Amino acid sequence: MQLLAKNLDLPFNAEESALKLVLASRIRINADEISNIRIVRHSLDARDKADIRSIYSVLFDISDENAKRISELEFKNVGRAPEYKPFEPVFGDRTQTEPVVVVGLGPAGLFAAYELARFGYKVIVIERGKALNERRRDVNTFFTKAQLDPSSNIMFGEGGAGTFSDGKLTTRIKDPRSKDVLDTLIRFGADESIAVEAKPHIGTDVLSKVVFNMRKALENMGVEIRFGSRMTDLESKDGEITAVTVNESERIKCCAAVLAVGQAARDTYRMLLARGLELTPKPFAVGVRVEHPQDMIDRSQYGKFAGHPRLGAAEYRLTGKSGERGVYTFCMCPGGFVVASSSDVDQVVTNGMSYHARDGRNANSAIIVQVNPSDFGNQPLGGMIFQEKIENAAFRLGGGDYSAPAIRVGDFINNRKPTGFGSVDPTYRPGVVPKDISKCMPPTITNGIKEGIGQFARMIKNFDMYDAVLTAVESRSSAPVRIMRDESGEATRLKGLYPVGEGAGYAGGIVSAAVDGIRAAERIIAKYRPADL
Repeated sequence: MQLLAKNLDLPFNAEESALKLVLASRIRINADEISNIRIVRHSLDARDKADIRSIYSVLFDISDENAKRISELEFKNVGRAPEYKPFEPVFGDRTQTEPVVVVGLGPAGLFAAYELARFGYKVIVIERGKALNERRRDVNTFFTKAQLDPSSNIMFGEGGAGTFSDGKLTTRIKDPRSKDVLDTLIRFGADESIAVEAKPHIGTDVLSKVVFNMRKALENMGVEIRFGSRMTDLESKDGEITAVTVNESERIKCCAAVLAVGQAARDTYRMLLARGLELTPKPFAVGVRVEHPQDMIDRSQYGKFAGHPRLGAAEYRLTGKSGERGVYTFCMCPGGFVVASSSDVDQVVTNGMSYHARDGRNANSAIIVQVNPSDFGNQPLGGMIFQEKIENAAFRLGGGDYSAPAIRVGDFINNRKPTGFGSVDPTYRPGVVPKDISKCMPPTITNGIKEGIGQFARMIKNFDMYDAVLTAVESRSSAPVRIMRDESGEATRLKGLYPVGEGAGYAGGIVSAAVDGIRAAERIIAKYRPADL
């Protein structure tokens, strides 16, 4: 019989073969009575820096007799393994006569298309950006020459914004589809460790390959993928979507549409509001990117074991308060880079990115302060306009050439005029200029950042080091608007339109967005049957 044991611990540098002895001691049987041990979860406990532990969950086989005895003894954290049931479609009554249009090829759109295609549905994917190879060239041109392509950048193109990120795969949602997402990523080239690690990441370099492989599989399954295709309008009849317009001229009929545009598609928000769809404002957060030496973060988190190859680059996640507002770090990128994430002209936007190895000299993270709908008048697009104003102000403060305004932490906290940088070399490209970043953000944000740094310095030694660098602005932590949908997953005012993912206001990362896309596909499957069934 197969059982699951949780919270087995070893010194982080111990051989995993010792788990069998630890497990045997836990359940009070001989080690040779245990077989087929498989690690299904691994995490680190570094609270005691003198004794960093690896924590494991394992599946294992024992005899039915031993399993019965273990059940009677009621050992803590040992029991039957949960049963996993793959999705089995129950096809709807309506036959698909027109394709499903998936708008956007980020995680939500990619996985929605994949789920539909593997069950035989006709799918057309439209993506305003370019395919990965061309997109990568456009991003590099922006980094090196400050020439922005508004349709092909870090926010728009194959794979969505997550393609140029740390590729974090952690999620707080407790949805079994998360396992399907990780298994699919592994199938298309991700390392198998992402299914085991408590804080998995894939890195921008590996994620790019996985996205490319997945897109090729979609094309081989008959999915039509159109790059350079922006949804500019939609049509409906009797309250149900019937077609989408692409690039203001081409009309594509559809039986349903999965709206997975991502939060940078501000023109889409405006179009949907003009067409009478229900959009509501939601809280989000804005702030800056902070950079420290990675080895400083390693020492703070791992003490004397900093730099050990089994530990890798250290992470952190910190929370604080500024009055009633939350202040927190977000999207921490160990050994990473601060990257230019503008998606339209005359704006400066920052984000973080890491390669799989996480071997850059700096650690970076967002420090962001909560923004509430009351801060911008509770209008549906008020938060988006709030973001735009800050991004435009950062662009002007940086000199109007996509350089970002930046300042040393010590100068910022002490209200000193910035004159340059010290031991921490900023990684943002096209480049940074020393500026007082408080001039491009409201006082509630700058004061919150100052208070947050002070609080975080009590959690991580030297977090407030003078030469650490703050680069403005981090404004795209989450969508400032939610496209309302009902219990069926359809837009409240338009049947057949399924808003999904981060841009619709329902997800906060790669895995949660992918799961949201899968859910939409399942709902379409429950409504329609493929034409060839």
